[in-house]
Amino acid sequence: MSYSLFDFLQLVGSLGIFIFGMKIFSEGLQKIAGSRLKGIVSGMTRNRLTGVVTGFGTTAITQSSTTTTVMAVSFVNAGLLTFVQSTGVIMGANIGTTITAWMVALFGFKFQITPIALAVIGIFFAFLFSGNNRLRNIAEAMVGFGILFIGLEFIKGAVPDINSNPEILAFMDAFSDYGYLSLIIFVLAGTVLTLLTQSSSAATTITLVMLFEGWISFPIAAAMILGENIGTTVTANIAALVGNVQAKRAARFHFFFNIIGVIWMMILIYPVIMLIDNLTQYVSENPISILSDDESVRGNAALALSFFHTFFNVMNVVLLFAFVPMIIRFVEYIQPDKKGEDEFHLRYISAGPMTSPGFSIEQAHKETQHLADILEKMHLALNELATNPKADRTLLLEKIRNYEEATDVLEIEISDYLVRVSEHTNLERSQTERIRHMQTMINDMERIADIYYQVSLLTERMVESRADWPEEAMQELAEMLETVNSAIHTMKENVSKEPEYVDLESALVQEEAIDRCRDMYRASHYLRLEGGNYPARSGVLFMDMLNRLERIGDHILNVNESAAGRRLKASRIED
Repeated sequence: MSYSLFDFLQLVGSLGIFIFGMKIFSEGLQKIAGSRLKGIVSGMTRNRLTGVVTGFGTTAITQSSTTTTVMAVSFVNAGLLTFVQSTGVIMGANIGTTITAWMVALFGFKFQITPIALAVIGIFFAFLFSGNNRLRNIAEAMVGFGILFIGLEFIKGAVPDINSNPEILAFMDAFSDYGYLSLIIFVLAGTVLTLLTQSSSAATTITLVMLFEGWISFPIAAAMILGENIGTTVTANIAALVGNVQAKRAARFHFFFNIIGVIWMMILIYPVIMLIDNLTQYVSENPISILSDDESVRGNAALALSFFHTFFNVMNVVLLFAFVPMIIRFVEYIQPDKKGEDEFHLRYISAGPMTSPGFSIEQAHKETQHLADILEKMHLALNELATNPKADRTLLLEKIRNYEEATDVLEIEISDYLVRVSEHTNLERSQTERIRHMQTMINDMERIADIYYQVSLLTERMVESRADWPEEAMQELAEMLETVNSAIHTMKENVSKEPEYVDLESALVQEEAIDRCRDMYRASHYLRLEGGNYPARSGVLFMDMLNRLERIGDHILNVNESAAGRRLKASRIED
């Protein structure tokens, strides 16, 4: 019986069902864990050892080492983890990902779980439409669990039988007769398989099925497992190409850590396989090399491969744990930090939205802090421009113009990112409101930058007429700028906080202080005009600058209110 194109498409479809089930299962688990994952990762990484435990636990919860790695990178960017702490999480994720292989080997090959999987889907399917978010997330995870094992059963059924298709065995044998070179070839094959499936779990499952069905020997399967450990890091490195330096470093560390592990394991692979063979015979009285019609006997080989997978990742962490600082220094050497980081690009959002909307919102939150930092720099530059006659005006004006252009770019990029996050189908109401407030916040911050730029242009006219300005007017302008500076500083602090911790009362007091300054100095301005203390042209310029700085105060209050997720009063901005 020949293997047709239709049979091949059935195999691809079966694999698709398995990967789809894994995706739903993983996303459901992450939603169940929710924001608690952030607490786990940020609170249990005091050193590399606790980082390993954290990485293992997080990957066990999410069933995705990629999610754990991306999460760790985003927390490094956010300052919640150091780069050294993130390496522990990545090592732990390597161990955590082996749980999937055990789950597949135990339930997929040793037991008939398909009837149970169907029953699980039958029980939980109705709850997918529940109004209770937690119940709906649990149902999603359980339905994904069921689909995963139904997909695995389909894969087993779609894989061609070796006895009926001897040409397949001949094809595999053609690459298996080169001794140690064959192992290297299949390490590469495992790497390519992971890149094609974009999932180390799916690649491991395919390898388990091939071993179970007798396509490949145990040493070849072990070599493919090693290749899959490399393949999963290649995927992360490709994703990090558009990321920042911290994302690149984490991806490079993962790659070199696993490459070193594969090298030492390839040196010791035959003794390790003999050890596992002896252990398997001790437990089941059957060697891993035996191919039998008894599924339980072949299932032992799948379990032994899962043990090899776990043994490799655990021993790699144990052996390389002390050398991690050296690997870190090497990674930092080949991926240096760029001095004077470009203000024009996102710092914390390195790719598309993360699987968990909560983590995506956290990344966007960090970018709003980046915007607030730029506004503070703009204010300091403007203050120097307006109050220091000896300042390098050309340089300061160029700085302010560049900052204003940066805020334009960042507003668009953050807004686009938030729109993509908001398209997520399972957003909670609080998350939807947080996104809406963040959109409002970045719009107000961009307007603040625009006004700062406008005021900087007014300083050119101020310099031309500075001789006509009395000392009193210059002092009032300096005091107005200092009052706005206090408000900017408070805004920056509030933007960095969670909504419930935002200090709106202080923000309101400072906004009212800006209003009082504007009113008081406006009265002084009219008195100076009436007394003929300065020309009308200079007076108009003074009032124009006061009014624009007061509008900045209104926008600052709006930003504070958006950061808190509530309004104190209606907006009075009409510009």
